Amino acid sequence: MQNREIQGTAVSPGLALGTVHVVLAGPDVPTWSVRHEDVPLEIGRLASALNEAAEKLEERRKRVAATTGEKDAEIFAVHRLILQDPGAMREVEETISDQRINAEAAVQMLIARFEATMGSLEGDSVRAYASDVSDPWRLVLDALMQRDREEVLQTQAKVILAAAELTPKVVTFLERGQLLGVLAEAGGRFSHGAVLARALGIPCVVGIPNLLARLEQGMSIALDGNRGMCLLRPSEEEIEVFLERKASAEERRHELMRDSAEPATTPDGHTLGVHVNVESIRDLDTFDISHVDGVGLLRTEFLYLERSSFPSEEEQYRMYRRVVERMNGHPVTLRLLDIGGDKPLPYFHAPKENNPALGWRGIRITLQWRDFLRVQLRAMLRATAFGDLRILMPMITSVEEIREIHDLFAEIREQLLEQGYEVRERVSVGAMVEVPSAFLTLEHVCDAVDFISVGTNDLVQYLLAVDRDNSWVSSLYDPFHPAVIRALHQIAEKAREHATPASVCGDMAGDPATAILLTGMGYDAVSVAPQFVPEIKYAVRRTESSKARAFAMEALEQDTSEGVRGVLDRIRDATYGPETTG
Repeated sequence: MQNREIQGTAVSPGLALGTVHVVLAGPDVPTWSVRHEDVPLEIGRLASALNEAAEKLEERRKRVAATTGEKDAEIFAVHRLILQDPGAMREVEETISDQRINAEAAVQMLIARFEATMGSLEGDSVRAYASDVSDPWRLVLDALMQRDREEVLQTQAKVILAAAELTPKVVTFLERGQLLGVLAEAGGRFSHGAVLARALGIPCVVGIPNLLARLEQGMSIALDGNRGMCLLRPSEEEIEVFLERKASAEERRHELMRDSAEPATTPDGHTLGVHVNVESIRDLDTFDISHVDGVGLLRTEFLYLERSSFPSEEEQYRMYRRVVERMNGHPVTLRLLDIGGDKPLPYFHAPKENNPALGWRGIRITLQWRDFLRVQLRAMLRATAFGDLRILMPMITSVEEIREIHDLFAEIREQLLEQGYEVRERVSVGAMVEVPSAFLTLEHVCDAVDFISVGTNDLVQYLLAVDRDNSWVSSLYDPFHPAVIRALHQIAEKAREHATPASVCGDMAGDPATAILLTGMGYDAVSVAPQFVPEIKYAVRRTESSKARAFAMEALEQDTSEGVRGVLDRIRDATYGPETTG
C-alpha cells in the first residue's frame, strides 16, 4: 500500500468514497499540496482575494472619512498601497509556485515573516508598523478562507472534508447533502464535533498525524468510519471492494428499516420509547416520523449558529411551529439555547475563558441575558398551540435555577394570553441532568420538573473531570467508567421513586447494546440520531426486559471500564450472535 492506507480513530460510522477538500474552518491556517497543473488556479485565487481585500479597505476608508474625517481614514489608503507592493505579491506567488502549496498558507508565511522581522526590532513604533504591514494581508487571508466555502457551495460537489481539527464548525462547513465524510488530524472521540458528526450521520475519522501534508485538493479517498481508516488514491480494484461493502451495509440498513415502524417492545411486553435528536430544521426530512416516538431533543442553538444575527421572536416561532406541525402529534422537546464553550455564536462575543467547559455557558448565559430567554420562551409558548411541545432546560445545577425559569415562564405565559395569543394549557418542562450537583440533588429536581433527560456527553466529562474537547486528556473520557454506569443507574432509580419520566439523550444511547443496558436500568426512553433508530428497535425487540435487567446488574458489579465493555459485548452476542460482535 506504500502508506496509502492510514489508520486513525473511528469517530462516526459509515463508508464514504469521493474527492477530498481541505477545509479552512479553524484558527490555524492549514497547508496542503497543490498539483503542478493547479498552481495557476491557486495564483488566480490569490489575485481575486487581493481585489476583494482592496475593495473592503476602500469601503472602510470612505466610511471613516464620512464620520470622523479624511485624516483618520488615511490608514486604509496606506493599507491598500501595501497590498500593491509588487515585491510582496511576487514573494507569495513564488511560494505557491516553488513549494506547490495553497494560497492561504503562502499568505500566512508572508505575514509570519513580516512579524518576525519587525517584531524583533526595538521600539513600540517599529512593532506597530509590523502590525500595519501585516493587517491588510490578514484581510487577504480572510477573503481566501471565506471564498473557499463559497466556491465549494457553488459547485454543489459532494466531498470528503479534511481539517486540522474536528470542530462543530468543520462538521457544519457544508450543507449535509454535499458532505460525504470528514477526516481530521486531531479531535476527541467524544468532542462536540464528534458528537455532531454522529448525530448527522457523517462518517468520520480523526487522529491522523500529518494528514494535511499527505493530501492534495481533489485527491480520491475511501473513508471507513467503522474501522477508523482511510485509503488515499484507491485503485479500481480497491474501489470495487469498497463499493461492495457499502452496498452490503445499505442492504442491512434497508432490512432493518422494514420493521422500524414497529415499537421497541421486548418479547415480554416492556416498551422503550425511541425518540430522535434533531440538530437542524433540515433533519426533519431525514427520517420517517412513523418510525419514531417523537423528537426527544432539538438543540435550538444550531438554529442560531446557522445565522449571522439573532433570530427574532417571529422567526423562532415559525421554526418551532414548523417542527411541531411536521411531527404530526408526536411530542417535540425543545432545549433552551445552550451556547458557550465550543458553541460560540459569531455575532455574540462572550469573554475568553481559560476553561470554557466549567464557565459561562448554557442556562448561565440565558439567565444573565434574559432578553435571549424571554424571546425564545415567547416563541416556544406560542408554538405550543400547534402540538405537544415540551421545553428542556440545559446545564441545570440547582433547584433555584429551575424556579427562576418557572417564574419567568409563568410571567411570559400570562403576558401572551393577555396579548391574545393561544398557548397550550399544559406545557411540560424538564431538566437536563448533566452536572453532578443535579444528580446528587435529583429528588429536589424531580419534584420541580415534569421530566428529566440525561445528557451523558457532559455528565461523563464532569464526573470524570475530563474536558472532552481537550486532546491532551480526551483519552480519559470514558462513558463506560464504572462511576458513570452507577450514576446512570442511580438517576433512573431516583426518577422512578418520584414517578418522573426519565430518558437519555446523550451519545451513549445511540449504541444498541447500551440502549439495552439503559432499558434494564429502568429508563423510559432514549433519544438518538435518526440513523440509529432501526438498530436500537431491532435490539430491544430481541431482548426480554428481565434479561436487560440482569445485564444492567452485571454491569453495575464491574470495577473497570473493560469489565463494563465485556458486558456490552455479551449483550451484542445475545442480540446478533457471536460471529457478528464488533
